Amino acid sequence: MKAVPANRYVVFFFIAIAGCLIDLATKSWMFDPARLGMPSGRTWWIWKGVFGFQTGLNEGALFGIGQGMVIVFVVLSAVAAMGILYWLFYAGAARDWWLTVALGCVTAGIFGNLYDRLGLHGLKWGPGHSLHNPGDSVCAVRDWILVMIGNWPWPTFNIADSLLVCGAIMLLWHAFFWQKKDRDEKITSGP
Repeated sequence: MKAVPANRYVVFFFIAIAGCLIDLATKSWMFDPARLGMPSGRTWWIWKGVFGFQTGLNEGALFGIGQGMVIVFVVLSAVAAMGILYWLFYAGAARDWWLTVALGCVTAGIFGNLYDRLGLHGLKWGPGHSLHNPGDSVCAVRDWILVMIGNWPWPTFNIADSLLVCGAIMLLWHAFFWQKKDRDEKITSGP
């Protein structure tokens, strides 16, 4: 099997680490009590009625699906991260630049949200939450970006979510267009 070039390790880990750090820094900044603080329901508009900041906590996954299933998402995140590392560096997918960048983005998103799901940010639940006791650790993803689609608010999200979506779109692009290009080249060049 052909070895993975060293520069692919550098690119992958740079994207994964930098993306995760940017996500965590922006979440920390947005959830600082001196700014918006814990989820307050208050919106700070950048473009009134279109784009703004609103802090929120998500104990589920995409669009809030699976609320309260934190352990399941922690395990899935760990398995996905290990699978990515195996695919890229053991199976050799990192020889492809596009896959290296796409999976770097996905990994950054996985670890940014995993950090939150493990409660490592240090937030504690306050009074008034029926499912949590005051002082319990918040094991939920911190979301803060609000986008309106007409009068409908898209569910709040964060940089990690954006990286996951961008990485997934890149993977789909690769699956549909690179594979077709490879098939077309094999067909025209013959066996």
